[in-house]
Amino acid sequence: LLLQMVAAYQKQYRIGLVGSSLGGYLATWLNAQFSCPAVLVNPAVRPYELLADFLGEQQNPYTGERYVLDHSHIKELKALDVPVIHNLDQFWLLQQMGDEVLDYRQAVAKYQHARQTVEPNGNHSFVDFERYPQQIIQFLNL
Repeated sequence: LLLQMVAAYQKQYRIGLVGSSLGGYLATWLNAQFSCPAVLVNPAVRPYELLADFLGEQQNPYTGERYVLDHSHIKELKALDVPVIHNLDQFWLLQQMGDEVLDYRQAVAKYQHARQTVEPNGNHSFVDFERYPQQIIQFLNL
């Protein structure tokens, strides 16, 4: 779906990506496909490793919807991995060291040559994110 959406609109619009957590992982993959600039907020770097501990029936904490996470999902996530990023100038990492879900050091290392804003404390939801929208719009050149 994401491939179709970007392909359909990239000729008519400037596209910039903003992704948090798994969305950051997907934004990295989309950047590899289309070279769209991306802002990554506490991004997952290897979600296929993290989610392997959650195989089985799960419940969406926001909607209550139940679903089953299985090995095929882990395989699909691994297939989206971008082991080498070639255009780090198109990335801005917004990372908080207090992320209780993901090890912030993985993202800092993976995007080490990209623009980075690494803040102490915070959490996975990125505390005080509202400080950044204007800067994000500028970075994405939207």
